[in-house]
Amino acid sequence: MSSGAEKQSLPWSQIIVLSSIPLIMVLGNSMLIPVLQDMQKALHVSKFQTSLVISLFSVPAGIIIPLSGFLSDRFGRKKIIIPSLFLYGIGGLIAGFAAGFLKHPYFMIMVGRVIQGLGAAGTAPITMALIGDLFKGSSRSKILGINEASNGFGKVLSPIIGSLLGFIVWYAAFFAFPVFCVAAALALWFLVKEPDQKREPLPFGTYVKNVKEILKREGRWLFSAYACGVIALFTLFGVLFFLSEVLESQYHIDGILKGLILAIPLGAMCTTSYITGAVIKKNVVLMKWLIATGLFLLGGSLVCNAFFSNTYIRIGLLAISGIGTGLALPCLNMLITSAVSSQERGIVTSLYGSVRFLGVAFGPPIFSWLMDLSTALMFISVAALAAAGGLLCMIFIHPEKSQSEKKQQADAFSHLKERRVWTFRNKIR
Repeated sequence: MSSGAEKQSLPWSQIIVLSSIPLIMVLGNSMLIPVLQDMQKALHVSKFQTSLVISLFSVPAGIIIPLSGFLSDRFGRKKIIIPSLFLYGIGGLIAGFAAGFLKHPYFMIMVGRVIQGLGAAGTAPITMALIGDLFKGSSRSKILGINEASNGFGKVLSPIIGSLLGFIVWYAAFFAFPVFCVAAALALWFLVKEPDQKREPLPFGTYVKNVKEILKREGRWLFSAYACGVIALFTLFGVLFFLSEVLESQYHIDGILKGLILAIPLGAMCTTSYITGAVIKKNVVLMKWLIATGLFLLGGSLVCNAFFSNTYIRIGLLAISGIGTGLALPCLNMLITSAVSSQERGIVTSLYGSVRFLGVAFGPPIFSWLMDLSTALMFISVAALAAAGGLLCMIFIHPEKSQSEKKQQADAFSHLKERRVWTFRNKIR
C-alpha cells in the first residue's frame, strides 16, 4: 500500500470479507458443540469419543498451519486461502454424507473432520497475515480487533446456528460448511486485492534459517505470547464444553435456549475484542498490560466458579472470563502480526495460529477428563494455568524494551556510519 496506508482503510466490503473467514473457521468447532450430546446418543459412542470431533479438526490444522504460512509467504495469501476454503467445505460434505447414509459412520465422520482441519489450516491464520500486509499501525490494530471480534461473533452465532440446524437433524451442520466456504472464497477472489509484493522464492533451507533467526531474536517474548494465546483458547473451548454438558445433563436445557446461554460468555468476549482492537492502536505497553490483566481476570473468574454451584452465578462468572479473553487476544494478534516484515509474517502468524488450534483441540477432552475427577479441581487447575500465563506475560513480554533496544541499535549504526564517512573524508584530504 502507499505510504499513507496508516491513514487509509479498506472499503468496508473488503473488511467484511476478510472478517468472514475467521468467523467461518470458528464455526468448524463451535457450531457442533450444541449437538455433541445428540451425536453421542445417535452413534452410541462415549463422551471422550464425542470430544474427538473437536480435537480431530483442530490437531491436523495445528500441525499443517506452519506449512500453509510458508506457502503463503512464497506464493501469496489468496492462493492459499481460497483452495483451503474449498477443502474445508469438502470435509464437511464427507462428514455429512457419512452421518446420513452410512450404517456405522463414526470413522468417516472423523475422516471428514480431519480434512476440514487441513482446510482450516490455510484460512484464518493466513488471513491475519494478509491483514498485516494490507494495513499499518493503528489501522492494523483496529482491523485485527475487528477480525478477533468476528472470530468471537462466530463463536456467539455458532451455538445458535448449530441448535437451529439440530432441529432438522443433528448432522445438518456438516452440510452448512460448504455453503459458507464457497461464498467466502468467491467474495475473497473478487473483492479483496492482495498487495503487489515481490516474493522472491527462497530455498526451503534458507527460509528455515530465516525463521530460526527470527525466533532467536524475538523468541523469548514471542513464545510467551504464543503460550498466552494457547491458554486463552484452551480455556475458552473447555469452558464451552463444560457448560454445554451441564446445561443438558443437569438442567435438560437444549436447542435454541442452550445456544443462547452458550452465547453469553462468547458475546462478552466478542464485544471486548472489538473495543480493545479500537483502543490499543500502536501502544505496545498498553497491549502488554491488557494481556496480563485479561489472563488474571480469566483465572480469577474460574477460581470463583470452583466455589459456586449456582448456575446463574457461574454463567455470570464465565461472562467475566469472556471479557478477560477479549482483552488478551486482540493485543496478542497485534504484537505477533507486527513482529516481523511481510516476507516472514506468514510463518510467524501461522505458528501462532497453530498453537491456538492446539489449545482448542485439547480443551474439550482435558476438561472432560477433569470433570469426571472433580469440577472444583477442574476450575482451580485451569485458573492456575491462566495465572501462569499472566505471569509469563509480565516477565517475558517486553515489547517496549525491544523497541528501545532497536532504537539504540539504529542510533549506534547511524553513529558508526557517520564516523566511517568522516574517516574516509579525512583520508581523502
